[in-house]
Amino acid sequence: MSTPTSTCAPSQARATPSASAGLTPAARDTASPSAVEVVRRARRRTTARRRVVVGSLAVLALGTFLVRVLLGDFTVTIPDFIRILGGAQIPGATFIVLDSTLPRATLGLLVGAAFGLGGAIFQTTLRNPLASPDVIGVSMGASAAAVFAIVTLGLSGPAVSAFAVVGALGVCAVIRLVAGDHAGYRLVLVGVGSAAFLSAVVQYLFTRADIYDAQAALIWLTGSLAAANWTLVTQLAVALAVLLPLVAWCARSLRLTELGRDTATALGSSPRRTDLLLGLAVLLVSVAVAAAGPVSFAGFLAGPIARALNAGRTSLLAAALTGAALVTGADYIGAYLVADTNLPVGVVTGALGAPFLLWLLATGRTSRSTS
Repeated sequence: MSTPTSTCAPSQARATPSASAGLTPAARDTASPSAVEVVRRARRRTTARRRVVVGSLAVLALGTFLVRVLLGDFTVTIPDFIRILGGAQIPGATFIVLDSTLPRATLGLLVGAAFGLGGAIFQTTLRNPLASPDVIGVSMGASAAAVFAIVTLGLSGPAVSAFAVVGALGVCAVIRLVAGDHAGYRLVLVGVGSAAFLSAVVQYLFTRADIYDAQAALIWLTGSLAAANWTLVTQLAVALAVLLPLVAWCARSLRLTELGRDTATALGSSPRRTDLLLGLAVLLVSVAVAAAGPVSFAGFLAGPIARALNAGRTSLLAAALTGAALVTGADYIGAYLVADTNLPVGVVTGALGAPFLLWLLATGRTSRSTS
């Protein structure tokens, strides 16, 4: 009984290579793939999609930047723009580009990137799309401190920005202390309560302010890029140059954090690194608010849009690029959507963010599955 088996097995062994030799490399790859190969293919598809999304968003951000710089009341061609950057003096165009549109567009990119990155870190770490700086009181803490500096102390300029940063950090420390080690909904609820309290403080300060201070505080609270200049751009760029490398280092554990605090800790992720990452996100949002005011919903919108484009996967770089394109594009729309009316960028982003918040609440997509 064993003879047929012993003669047949070698023939099958010889037939298998000859049969596979007739297949193309792609066909051999798809024939009976191992589990490791399946995982490798999935990772290659994920990486390829992320590169396409990031590249597309980079092109979009660059496009909105060029539109904000070159188009408007005075149109500048790309060759003239390059000549201006090279030092050429073109009557009218050089002043408009170097003193108005270019610093405003650059500030929009930096502010949007900071809001987008900070918001995505909050939403990913706390595993809740509602946990953006706009909702949990970070932006309102900066706003309340800035209004206090304007109305009560009569400050302006960099002093107001410093108060905004300190206010945001102080409010976040209080929220973290009250919420304790419980992330997620408890921290969001404490943040929402804090934002409501701080909003009442801002309203009270308005009742104590004279007309000039109230107007200055109201303009600052709206969120605008109108005060853009190279000094402000340089200060924000330096702050981001310090913060972004630290964010890149701390964000290496973000994949584990997305699985939940207990699971991440069991897999070796340090809770201290997570807290440090949240602290850096607070600083990102604080310096952005100090530069342009609390641009409504910029941090709230960027992260979910980037996740949707990336098939539900988090990409901090994509979120930063989404925020940059969103703020720069919204600033251009606000300037030219209605004739003879210049809407602050915060009005446009607020008009986009409010319906999105209602959509999240209506569809129940306010938390992530743990699976």
